[in-house]
Amino acid sequence: MAQARPSMQELIGRRRRAGFVGRGDERAAFRTNLELPPEDERHRFLFHVHGNAGVGKTFLIRELEQIARERGALTAYVDESVGSVPEAMAAVCDQLGRQGHRCKELERLLAAYRERRHEAEAAALALDPEAAPHPSAGSLAVARAGLVGLGMVPGVGPFAGALDAAQLAQSADRLRAGLSARLRNQEDVRLVLSPERVLTPALLGELAASATAAPWIVLLFDTYERTGAFLDGWLHEIMTTDRYGTLPANVVLVTAGQLPLAPARWAGFADFVADVRLGPFTETETRGLLADKGVRDEPVVAEVLRLTGGLPVLVSTLAETRPADPRDVGDPSATAVERFLKWEQDPVRRAAALACALPRTLDADVFRAVVECPEEEFDGLYAWLQGMPFVSGRGDRLRYHDLVRAPMLRLQRRQSPRGWAERHRRLAGTFARWRTETESALEPGEFWKEEDWRELRLAESYHLLCADPRAALPDVLADVVTACDHGDDVLWRWVRLLVEAGEDTGATGARTPASWGSGLAEAFAADAVAGVAGLLLDRARGEEPWRATACAVRGDALARGGDQQAALDEYDRALALDPSLVRALRGKVLARSSLADYRGALGDLRRVLELEPDNPYNMFLHGEHLRILGRYEEAVADLDQGIRLDPGQAFAWASRGAARLALGELDDAHADLNRALELNPDYAWALARRARLWRARRDRTRQLADLDRALVLQPDWAWGRCERGDALRGAGRDEEALVDYDRALALDPDYASAYASRGASQANLGRLQEAVADLDRALRLNPVYVWALERRAEVHRRLGEDALAEADEAHAARLCAPAPPPPRHHPSSVN
Repeated sequence: MAQARPSMQELIGRRRRAGFVGRGDERAAFRTNLELPPEDERHRFLFHVHGNAGVGKTFLIRELEQIARERGALTAYVDESVGSVPEAMAAVCDQLGRQGHRCKELERLLAAYRERRHEAEAAALALDPEAAPHPSAGSLAVARAGLVGLGMVPGVGPFAGALDAAQLAQSADRLRAGLSARLRNQEDVRLVLSPERVLTPALLGELAASATAAPWIVLLFDTYERTGAFLDGWLHEIMTTDRYGTLPANVVLVTAGQLPLAPARWAGFADFVADVRLGPFTETETRGLLADKGVRDEPVVAEVLRLTGGLPVLVSTLAETRPADPRDVGDPSATAVERFLKWEQDPVRRAAALACALPRTLDADVFRAVVECPEEEFDGLYAWLQGMPFVSGRGDRLRYHDLVRAPMLRLQRRQSPRGWAERHRRLAGTFARWRTETESALEPGEFWKEEDWRELRLAESYHLLCADPRAALPDVLADVVTACDHGDDVLWRWVRLLVEAGEDTGATGARTPASWGSGLAEAFAADAVAGVAGLLLDRARGEEPWRATACAVRGDALARGGDQQAALDEYDRALALDPSLVRALRGKVLARSSLADYRGALGDLRRVLELEPDNPYNMFLHGEHLRILGRYEEAVADLDQGIRLDPGQAFAWASRGAARLALGELDDAHADLNRALELNPDYAWALARRARLWRARRDRTRQLADLDRALVLQPDWAWGRCERGDALRGAGRDEEALVDYDRALALDPDYASAYASRGASQANLGRLQEAVADLDRALRLNPVYVWALERRAEVHRRLGEDALAEADEAHAARLCAPAPPPPRHHPSSVN
């Protein structure tokens, strides 16, 4: 059988490795490590390569990857093209699959994660104010943080954010319970809420399976000065703890960045880490590399030594031109890149090298857009560029090394400012055309969700900023505001865009990409979305069209941090700028609900309905707030109308069923709750509501069956635990009830209803002092809790404490008494 011919990329890689000179000690240490069994105390599980830009970190770890592969290892390489831990896991999954070891379970979960994130943006949460009348400030912050972390803040999706955060805040676990209304099962809920907790065990399982088929698995993480911000803690955790499972012993990690590992995190693990500090090549190594390329003339070698300072990327770049004539040495002020361009004899190659420095990354399509040459020369010229030492491959894309690209850009910008601007305009037009083509297959609301669209938008914006920074800046800042709604990883890409455009344009001043980029990067590092929104507003001049949206973004961030009143102020500021900004109104709904101001939230929802009268989701939310306020007939009317427009939402059927249950319409409530469960069989809140219907019908068996099922779906649901405890207590099974109450209070230590119910069961079991303690705690949390007062009065009677019992009974009676009518004025007393 004929042997398959190697690909162009494989041949380029072989040639590069054949010419690799230097770093012999580092390569030898890595080879030796792979010859030692993991049990050997000399074996190292992590190699950290660090050093300044240009010292050859990327080239070295790519060489280490090849050494590993030559020894039969499976490998995966990750760099700054990923922006989060899930994206890093996806990169590892993809590369292992291409080596014949598909990670099927991880692939399934990653696909589900992407899909469920989109679904969660429009998730409807079932709310229940009765379980805990006074949520703690901490649980309010946790609940809102959960909403924002899911992307369910105003503006993320068409209906996202108009949710009752106060009900969620009654316990953080209630957020998960509500999500089950929209998502298919509890695995999906956990996947959206805590992707790393679900995906990491799957990754470790896949690595364990692959580890039996390969002697080593080597995972390499490059540009760690950028990726370490989100990867370092995660890698430390999977290496040093078993929180997510165990990492196979034959896995070796390699990280590479400009800085050493953080001592605060890694100092205690020095025996397991190889610290590899890279400096410039020695003179001997530099001369060896030049000699290997045929560059031996001493004046030329001396010039290379002077120009490069031993930085491998520059030495390799100059060596590729193979200068032989001492007359080529001159102009001592020239840079290494200028000398490279002078020593490259082919003018087409020189022009291509300069042109391809303009885009931040390139592939064959971008190459064709920037390089002018005959069609028949494209493939050969592209292969030549791929083989250059300053060009690294990142997946299907190429990127210049910063030390080479920056002077190439500077050279072009200085030689011809108008030519520089025109070339960038043409590139911006190319990316805009490709972006428009991508949009043709998408709905407008889907653009920002698609990574391909985002990358094209970023590229277009970069080139517009380079062509005319001041003209392009307003639109780019508007995009930064929008990016705030799409996660920290997306926002960071837009911040980096401004940082890089600022560096590459060289423009200085208060309102330039450089100024905005550095300021936004500092703000992001300090306080992520809140910091970015705050800086945007601080620097706004007053005419920017995005100011109202930025106020709403900042309001969301403040609410996420638990400062609901400050959030309300920001939403009001947004609405003063744009009274019809629906996302700000929805933000007010959340903030008011978090402060238990349901009437105020209802007023804001009315305005939302005026602005979006045909949006069924708004009707559902309005109806649910009416239900919370006990206005059940009105709630049913709103939910009727919403269901007619969109009969496929389980949330709406469950909410209407709960309202009808409160009205005593048991048959209609039963039908509604059954329909909610037909639409979503794993809807725990609907099951718990149907359990209340069974209680009204005195069917304890079915009541407990529904609650059992709900808690199988949502085991860490404090309200569900308390509900089942009440059902068990009603059935005379107080010892079992105590187990559920204890669990509910472990999940939510400020849960007044659980303390009161546990006190009632303690009394039933004759544990009167324990009962008083629990009822006291319930009443400290909620001093107007009539049911708890009545139960405590009963216990005081049993203890012979009649005076205390009478005081509780009198207090309960006063709370239950109707409010007196307002005073009537004699007509003559009215002015």
